[in-house]
Amino acid sequence: MVQFCDILPENTARNNAVFLMAKPIKSRSNALLLESGIATTPNAAFNWNTFLQRSEINQSADNLHIFLLICGLRQVKDPLYLVDAFSEWHQEEPSVYLVIAGPEVDPVFTREVKAKVRRAAGVRLIGEMPQEDLHAVVKNCFAVVNSSVSEGMSAAILEAMDLEVPVLARNIPGNAAVVKHEVTGLLFSNPQEFVHLAKRLVSDPALEKEIVGNGREYVRMYHSWQVERDTYQQLISKLEGSTED
Repeated sequence: MVQFCDILPENTARNNAVFLMAKPIKSRSNALLLESGIATTPNAAFNWNTFLQRSEINQSADNLHIFLLICGLRQVKDPLYLVDAFSEWHQEEPSVYLVIAGPEVDPVFTREVKAKVRRAAGVRLIGEMPQEDLHAVVKNCFAVVNSSVSEGMSAAILEAMDLEVPVLARNIPGNAAVVKHEVTGLLFSNPQEFVHLAKRLVSDPALEKEIVGNGREYVRMYHSWQVERDTYQQLISKLEGSTED
């Protein structure tokens, strides 16, 4: 049996993750533990300036700080959590914008989100995008944000790390399993703390560089798509061998 698990058990040492991924675990379930592999494919032809214009952000890209929140519009993702605090910050600093990107999953909640965003200065809502275009947006934005109430393992966070973009994530167990505060990203517990950390990130290039480097290395070590591919190949070989016995 193959068991898909995004987070290692608490009593499993992180530095043994690759070994565990590559070999069956001798347990009652005889499970193989695999961590998700991440691969990003930004559209090389994507036009960032055109995207900004379509998002009604009429400023020079050189002076902007775009914070990108990627989520389906449903309550568990809590896309409105930061809107009021961010809008206040935008009125103080017009170069910062929060862009919410994702599909309209819950029609009733989507109407609520659209109504709120229309009234919020510095906040934009865009629809679902092809994956390669979304990866291009991630690559061009200043930081990726996660404000979910509950999360398993956020692909958006890992993809941002792979694309060398800083991450600010709500401090919940699923996010904290991936984001180590001030090492691979920044964790916030309320909207005011988010704004404080976002301001710090904007004003501290050294912190941004350190977080980006650590995040990229984390994905390379623990979420390599090549390792995931090789593990599947090993599993198939083992299964083929067992059927021949």
